[in-house]
Amino acid sequence: MPVSGGNPIITHKYTADPAAMVKDGTVYLYAGHDEAPAPQERYVMHEWLCFSSQDMVHWTEHPSPLNVKDFAWAKDDAWASQVIERNGKYYWYAAVEHGTIKGKAIGVAVSDSPTGPFKDARGSALITNDMTTEAKISWDDIDPTVYIDGNNQAYLFWGNTICYYAKLKPNMTELDGPIKKVEGLKNFTEAPWIHKHDGWYYLSYAYQFPEKMAYAMSRNLEGPWEYKGILNEIAGNSNTNHQAIIDFKGQSYIIYHNGGVPTAGSSYRRSVCIDYLYYNKDGTLKRVVMTSEGVKPAKQGTPAAAPKAKSTSSGN
Repeated sequence: MPVSGGNPIITHKYTADPAAMVKDGTVYLYAGHDEAPAPQERYVMHEWLCFSSQDMVHWTEHPSPLNVKDFAWAKDDAWASQVIERNGKYYWYAAVEHGTIKGKAIGVAVSDSPTGPFKDARGSALITNDMTTEAKISWDDIDPTVYIDGNNQAYLFWGNTICYYAKLKPNMTELDGPIKKVEGLKNFTEAPWIHKHDGWYYLSYAYQFPEKMAYAMSRNLEGPWEYKGILNEIAGNSNTNHQAIIDFKGQSYIIYHNGGVPTAGSSYRRSVCIDYLYYNKDGTLKRVVMTSEGVKPAKQGTPAAAPKAKSTSSGN
């Protein structure tokens, strides 16, 4: 089912906590699915959704490739996730509620295709709440993001109130060393995302609550990280703020969610949006301008020009 046109980019279903991956000229968008019926004010999420596009505007929906039920050890809550490719396989890291160990946990699913279907790669959780004891909450093991550096070393970042990270073994389903804590992140709440540009690593994340978005920079994934400031403001009608940042056809994009779909839209029924991301000459990020218009169809070698006037972002 093709879907397109402005922000939010998908309006026939609620979509939250976006992650994205570029493969062979196609962008694959992965999102959680808010299913709480109006007027309930709570998160109800059982499955993840997948869409693809060749131009960032026209999106094709694929059958749901992953459900909480695919993790036999999990209870519920299809929370934030990310898919990454390695050696021709696609690994899906997802936060769920564990069935027997109190609190949130992170599982890994695997597929031979970016659109799935995916199956549990371990038969058990990769991260459980009893592995991280410094934060005295049961939901600090959420929002996984994975990045593979230039030495082919994979890193997993995740967390709430504390940002954790650990190396992954080449099989992508086991930790390779101790769990460590990222230092230097001001007001870290959740939703870490790693991307790289011109030799700099960027760690963007949800900041305070209701959530703005902020970021830090480093020359090394293990730090030190230097906090650089706010990236975008509170997204309209949404307490949470969750982002993916990608490059596609010579242009940088930021993908996030808001509560912009009017039919019972709220912080518990979120929708994915896309806007442009721009860099300053020193490598720092320009503050994101959240728009209702969204982006134009992407064409190779024709990046959109940055706004000439200095602007601050505003909710939709």
